[in-house]
Amino acid sequence: MDTHDLLTIGEVVDRSGFPHSALRYYEREGLVTATRTSGGQRRYERGVLRKLAFIRAARAIGIGLDEVREALDRLPAGRTPTKSDWTRLSRSWRGRLDEQIEALVALRDGLDSCIGCGCLSLARCRLWNPDDRIGAQGDGARLLPPALRRPPVG
Repeated sequence: MDTHDLLTIGEVVDRSGFPHSALRYYEREGLVTATRTSGGQRRYERGVLRKLAFIRAARAIGIGLDEVREALDRLPAGRTPTKSDWTRLSRSWRGRLDEQIEALVALRDGLDSCIGCGCLSLARCRLWNPDDRIGAQGDGARLLPPALRRPPVG
């Protein structure tokens, strides 16, 4: 490993947009690795920037850190992941993302009439729940599409 090609934590913060605390947390959680100088300062290989971009994208679509860790653990050790490595990993999440997009579109389209009328006509509102009848079905936002009711993981 060429020590001139290592990044300081400050450089990774600047390049990735993640705060110092997130990098230290991700290191403790085994999502990224750093070496230490003789003075104990963290140094990261450049490939960490790709991992951090992957973590950000995964978190943005609701993937929990446990699942992100499992995915990163499937990457080849000792080399920077290639585009095909990332494609293989992200492909497994495509169905979930499509489901979330469909659910968000349905939510948006269902709210149009409520937003348009200002909820002056509760008889037409798809989210109106008179006498809390839907509460008998269990906890949570039962009228939301299932993909939007899923609790965040990790």
